[in-house]
Amino acid sequence: MDSDVSSQSHFAHLLQLQQQTAILWRTSTANERLARLKQLSDWILKNQRSIQTALWEDFKKPEAETDLSEVFPVTSEINHAKKHLKAWMKSTKASMPMAMFGTSSHIQFEPKGCALIISPWNYPFNLTIGPLVSAIAAGCPAILKPSELTPNTSALIAKMVAELFKPEEVAVCLGGIEVSQELLALPFDHIFFTGSPKIGKIIMEKAAKHLASVTLELGGKSPTIVTSTADIADAAKKIAFGKFVNSGQTCIAPDYILVHESKKEHLIAELILAVRDMYDPAHVGIEKSPDLARIIDNRHFNRISHCLQDALEKGAKIEFGGRKNEKDLFIEPTILSGIAGEMVISEEEIFGPLMPIITYRSIQEAIDYINQKPKPLALYIFGSTGETKEVLKKTSAGNAVIDDCVLHFLHNNLPFGGIGNSGIGKSHGYFGFLAFSHEKGVLKQRVGFNNATLLRPPYGLKTKKIIGSLIKWF
Repeated sequence: MDSDVSSQSHFAHLLQLQQQTAILWRTSTANERLARLKQLSDWILKNQRSIQTALWEDFKKPEAETDLSEVFPVTSEINHAKKHLKAWMKSTKASMPMAMFGTSSHIQFEPKGCALIISPWNYPFNLTIGPLVSAIAAGCPAILKPSELTPNTSALIAKMVAELFKPEEVAVCLGGIEVSQELLALPFDHIFFTGSPKIGKIIMEKAAKHLASVTLELGGKSPTIVTSTADIADAAKKIAFGKFVNSGQTCIAPDYILVHESKKEHLIAELILAVRDMYDPAHVGIEKSPDLARIIDNRHFNRISHCLQDALEKGAKIEFGGRKNEKDLFIEPTILSGIAGEMVISEEEIFGPLMPIITYRSIQEAIDYINQKPKPLALYIFGSTGETKEVLKKTSAGNAVIDDCVLHFLHNNLPFGGIGNSGIGKSHGYFGFLAFSHEKGVLKQRVGFNNATLLRPPYGLKTKKIIGSLIKWF
């Protein structure tokens, strides 16, 4: 039997089993869902060391960084759901408009059904299990497709799921793009994808064939504005961390900086100090730092290297960094000035440890620069209240952070997600619960005579007057 046919048949059978579970889970109680979340949390805490090891083996992610960016967001998501799930699941009463006098109505939350979660390599544990938490909270069985670029973490996820769930509840499908393609051919009820806008368009096209709803967490060039009124030293420390954590391989990392021309040199100097403080406090070389992750593979190493080389050939200047070691997949945190529009670094999401610095003269000039590009996943601004309000009012982004970077991802009460090119739909906390839930409106009419009785044919003069009143007054 052809292996492709065999795997397709296996995936289809797996989905059929989960479709049966979806019907059963439609009436699942809060306590049943909470029990699943608890066993997930218990496993993570018990196997925290294994998670750290897997991430180190995949791309030398530091232990503390794994705890902060992979484990904590998931355990925080679980704890938040455990605290609020019963309230989320309760039907909410809908107020009665006068035209509906005599009726009562409410919104009932039901699971969408079978979910497919396709996750990326840059935060492979966080961005696989975080959406799973929301799916479980909403009562949806799920198939997970983690990245093949992080084989150790993906294998660990498969092991965890096999120990905690039956395949008809939650399953993991390992493999490359061919596995994703085969899964996307199946009629899932909801698809949750984290990755690039290019692949997001393909996901949306595949989902459309089955009219499946989607949550697309994409990316883009997230800008950072540093105004003339900003505390430059404070801003530099926060920007450097947000940019170079995970070696810049973060969808919400500051992609480039727009700094007022009067503060450019000061900002560059403070950024250099911040990078050295984080990754070379003993002055032995950043390459020896145990706290800087490596680039995920040779393909991305070459992509980032080409981006840097293209910028230098077209007039950019290295203010700091620039060293590389392909054997170790190391690229030093690099700060660049002299950026021009025709450079690759100006057009494509960098997704690596290169930080372009661009100057502006007026806040409107910075706003215009941002608005000329697709809407980003995040926007960061350091400056006065007035300038901040103006930027927030005149630009569009998935989320915005004032006087810091990337922290919004950890805020369970904020919706996380993009807009336009940077994504569709929201996640985290209640918004993640909603992503995997159908909000069913329920209306109850009284038996016998009611207002709607007056609107039935035959449409005589009296009925027409009532309809006219509805149009005029209601």
